[in-house]
Amino acid sequence: MNDPGDTRAIRVSDIMEAEVHAIDGSATVAEAMATMKRLQISSLVVNRRDDDDELGLITVSDLAREVIARNRAPERVNVYEIMAKPALAVRSGMLARYAVRLLVQFGVSRALVVDDAGAPRGLVTLRDLVLGLAPE
Repeated sequence: MNDPGDTRAIRVSDIMEAEVHAIDGSATVAEAMATMKRLQISSLVVNRRDDDDELGLITVSDLAREVIARNRAPERVNVYEIMAKPALAVRSGMLARYAVRLLVQFGVSRALVVDDAGAPRGLVTLRDLVLGLAPE
């Protein structure tokens, strides 16, 4: 069991999904939906526009809340209009239990995983973190 005294340190990198799929902010929501459906994923990283920009994140929840529920046409809405930016990011070496606390504190279900230089390395969900900390 992983109690606070457990010496086994489970890191975000042990749990994260290492494959990162990205989209440009200027893409339409229809394009984002098609990409998510084709890849069977629930979120996309939104690319930086330039070196001074930050990464964004768009999720199925964003699509549901901002487009579908509001009866907006997906082909007329751009990703940049509804994405979360800057995306909440955690370091790949962070202890998983601290990542759980951070996601809960900010009320989000997933975070971008970055290396020490801030480059995207993956995504991690609250579900995966919690289940990754469950006893064997």
